[in-house]
Amino acid sequence: MDLRKPIGYFFLLLGLILAGYGFFTKGDVEMYQSSLDININLIWGGVLCLFGLLMLIPALLDKNAPEK
Repeated sequence: MDLRKPIGYFFLLLGLILAGYGFFTKGDVEMYQSSLDININLIWGGVLCLFGLLMLIPALLDKNAPEK
């Protein structure tokens, strides 16, 4: 079993949830006051999505992996 697929799907889903939360709360001044008005949720959601894609793309393009 290739572990890149479940890890990639997990981080992609988690990143989409976190980035979505950051996107919908981007106007909340009080929430991001302690982080110098930087939307940490949106940034780290994007990082998690990128990591998930970096795990998924090679796993999906692997020609030697057995089909299930």
